[in-house]
Amino acid sequence: MEKILEISSLDELDKVAEAVIESLDGRTIVAFDAPMGAGKTTLISRIAALLGAEDDVTSPTFAIVNQYQGTSRTIYHFDMYRIERVEEALDFGCEEYFASGDLCLVEWPEKIEVLLPEDTMVVKIEILSEEERRFVIR
Repeated sequence: MEKILEISSLDELDKVAEAVIESLDGRTIVAFDAPMGAGKTTLISRIAALLGAEDDVTSPTFAIVNQYQGTSRTIYHFDMYRIERVEEALDFGCEEYFASGDLCLVEWPEKIEVLLPEDTMVVKIEILSEEERRFVIR
């Protein structure tokens, strides 16, 4: 099933984060499909906050993965932008993270698409204008 939400400002981002959380339905891996500057990290920050994480959420561009502790679960935030070969993701143990049962939020998933489980939830972000975005959750 697919949900489509459109927002016209960042003030509305919590409703998208809530929709992502509600759509998990037992899944633990979410892939964020969006161009540079679309708001992937900002949305992930809102999701983590709604799940009780108190840490500042920043893009793990150089670390590749950041860990946040939510109220009832651990959240892993991946940024695969710098991954050039799938083997690099395997080397840092991404498959173990994905199999952990913890929530894994993945930016630039196309870099490791072959490693993502079949039931991965996808959040596609489309830039409509400077402030407006369309989110397709499937």
